[in-house]
Amino acid sequence: MKWISFNVDGNEQYGLYNVQEKTVAAVSKMEGSPKSFTEALGDPDFMEKAVRLADSAPRINESDIEWLAPIPRPLKNIFCVGKNYRDHAVEMGGKSSVPEHPMIFTKAPTTVSANHAPIPAYESLTDYLDYEGELAVIIGKKGKEISRAEAMDYVFGYTVLNDVTARDIQNRHKQYFLGKSLDSTCPMGPWIVTKDEIANPHDLGIITRVNGEIRQQSNTSQFIFPIDEIIHVLSKGMTLEPGDIIATGTPAGVGFAMNPKRTLRKGDSVEITIESVGTLTNKVQ
Repeated sequence: MKWISFNVDGNEQYGLYNVQEKTVAAVSKMEGSPKSFTEALGDPDFMEKAVRLADSAPRINESDIEWLAPIPRPLKNIFCVGKNYRDHAVEMGGKSSVPEHPMIFTKAPTTVSANHAPIPAYESLTDYLDYEGELAVIIGKKGKEISRAEAMDYVFGYTVLNDVTARDIQNRHKQYFLGKSLDSTCPMGPWIVTKDEIANPHDLGIITRVNGEIRQQSNTSQFIFPIDEIIHVLSKGMTLEPGDIIATGTPAGVGFAMNPKRTLRKGDSVEITIESVGTLTNKVQ
């Protein structure tokens, strides 16, 4: 199943998207529905009912909606795993920079934007705006001190995420938050694919194209730290909640590591495709 959030005439809604028909079953219009998809995720009884009764929910054509990020306003910062592909760790700092433990940083909730939403160029702030194609995990239930054996039970589904980064700001401040948290620098979507549709999240091809040129091409089998370990580590002293977002890291091929550097400029189009999940497309403006 593919869950989306969207606007119709300025009203935020959510529902189940049908790729073949290009329609949405607007389950947010069902009686007793939570206001937002994040709230709906926290109500398992409603989610079960919504799936069961989706055929009777109002149908809306894709042409009549404005796409939003699947989680339009996260309640927490987006959790991000740095250098989770060995080849990317090496390209950014050599073999010595390959981490021994998951390297966690965050992006502010105000970074979140949708499929086809513009990425601001921020020409007055940065000379090195970069792309990072990533698989993102959406947490589906509340948990703390989650064991690795149980970790995947807490996953609701997956989406595509672009961890857009101002490299010079990141390097100047000697930490990641400011360079990662410019507004609208976390496009995600177009939908959340529920985990039952993904046979193995650790065997998914990922490709990032800039203006049609392949820049990143890898597979999630190359993760240094798998999803269950990441969830286990994050939850050791912190409660994970429905709607929390975890970006699992990016493979080699970022523009800042190239010689010469090939970071983003106004007019560039970035397209990230993850096997069995979908394609996220955004243009720098």
